[in-house]
Amino acid sequence: DWSDAEEAGRLLDGRKVRMLVLVIGDLHIPHRVGSIPEKFRKLLVPDKIQSVICTGNLCCKEQFDYLKSLSSDVHIVKGDFDEGAYPDTKVLSLQNWKIGVCHGHQIVPWGDVEAMAMVQRQLDVDVLVTGHTHKFAVTPHGNKLFINPGSATGACGSQTQDVVPSFLLLDIQDSQLTIYVYELLPSPAGGEEFELKVQEIKHKRGGA
Repeated sequence: DWSDAEEAGRLLDGRKVRMLVLVIGDLHIPHRVGSIPEKFRKLLVPDKIQSVICTGNLCCKEQFDYLKSLSSDVHIVKGDFDEGAYPDTKVLSLQNWKIGVCHGHQIVPWGDVEAMAMVQRQLDVDVLVTGHTHKFAVTPHGNKLFINPGSATGACGSQTQDVVPSFLLLDIQDSQLTIYVYELLPSPAGGEEFELKVQEIKHKRGGA
């Protein structure tokens, strides 16, 4: 179900959260977009997030520094437009969950579930995090889970021009992931106003 911006803020108050992980990527700053939307930046403040997973395409050191200001525990993989010395893949262990990360341009066809399943098996992970498509997705596959945070800036992609800005927060517990999808959608009133919408998705270990 969708909830309002007030509910989104409550999550970052730290109540009832075991481990809060920001999943973000495809910023493309400054080449395609000037900055992360202000409504997102107001939510993402230091000392609330325990870890950051970035799917790449930061495209400048300033964005790396920004992510480091949110958490000292930052994990980044290399996107096809990154010049930094980031790895192509990473495997993390968070609250007994094995989480694999890669940008996703290596997965052909892009965003294809069976192709992602091959990478998931190669990395031997419970959850695979990818980007590149600039569209958020949370896809159960058997007892595994594939996650794509989309583009936090709404930057256009090679196949996607009309992109909805999005990022994810994971509330990681031992037996359950709660995924909060944050999107900026055009206001029903029209014009250039955008409204923050949040979707909550739960995934239990083993896919139950």
